[in-house]
Amino acid sequence: MRGESRPHDQRNVSLMGYDGYESGAYAFLGIYFTIILISSVIGYVVGSFLMMKIFDKAGITDRWRAWVPVYNTMIFLKLGDVSPWLLLYCIGGTILLAWIGIGVLFAIAMQVLLILAAWRIGLKLQKDSVWVVLFIFLPVVWMAIVAFDSSRWNPNIVPASWAGNGFFADRTVWQGVPVQAGAAPQGYGQPGYGAPQGYGAPQGYGAPQGYGAPQGYGAPQGYGQPGYGQPVPPAQPGYGAPQGYAQPGYGAPVPPAQPSYGQPAAPQPPVFPPRAPQPPSAPPAAPQPPAAPPAAPQPPAPPVPPVPPADPMQPPA
Repeated sequence: MRGESRPHDQRNVSLMGYDGYESGAYAFLGIYFTIILISSVIGYVVGSFLMMKIFDKAGITDRWRAWVPVYNTMIFLKLGDVSPWLLLYCIGGTILLAWIGIGVLFAIAMQVLLILAAWRIGLKLQKDSVWVVLFIFLPVVWMAIVAFDSSRWNPNIVPASWAGNGFFADRTVWQGVPVQAGAAPQGYGQPGYGAPQGYGAPQGYGAPQGYGAPQGYGAPQGYGQPGYGQPVPPAQPGYGAPQGYAQPGYGAPVPPAQPSYGQPAAPQPPVFPPRAPQPPSAPPAAPQPPAAPPAAPQPPAPPVPPVPPADPMQPPA
């Protein structure tokens, strides 16, 4: 009896060990996926918040755009002068072609597009090209620096090298997202090229108020090209064009009128007649008599007779 029960006990011990191993594996997977989920939520919140700050600098009106997955990355590419539709191509290629091993190439291409967009955004925020290295290794740190530093958005930079490529360059116009001037190549919008709608000057970077063209330096009226009619010479600033002036070969010149040799104009009568003199408001005051008559002159005093000397021999004084 004891010999028969020993194999049965060993089977129970082995089943209990297998059950314990399976429970430990499930617990490990549960903890792992929980950590991954929490990390993803934290990364999404932090990344969306930093992207919202960058969008504020770029002049994007609605902040909710930074909190929509995939759409916020498309706007990030658009600010970096890269076509936002390329992101959808890369995501679709990664998902659909992953089963044959080509999907990883689309994932790498998506990372390259993000690096190019970060490089262009850094240039518009007064960052050197070397800052893109920080984005490659620590993208969250890069976003935090450009989001909270004192740099200002300046889209008027040198156009991208791929700006003339219709596949890679940004040609989209979305309401609420400013069009970037650096997305268009040099010379884009000249006759024969048809500039797309919405590619105007960026908001906040136009000519300062009060600095218009100086008076007298505008385009002369009636100034045409040779062969299209008699041209009118442009007026010099502050000096009117002389009457009858014409270029040689376009007709006999009319001499200008000599100053001060014409018939003088007749004097014009005054508009209002002269006013009559007004009488004085009061007659002049009569002279006042003196307060007291002048005093009569006093008669001169009689001369004093000489005093006879005491000594008759002494002459009088």
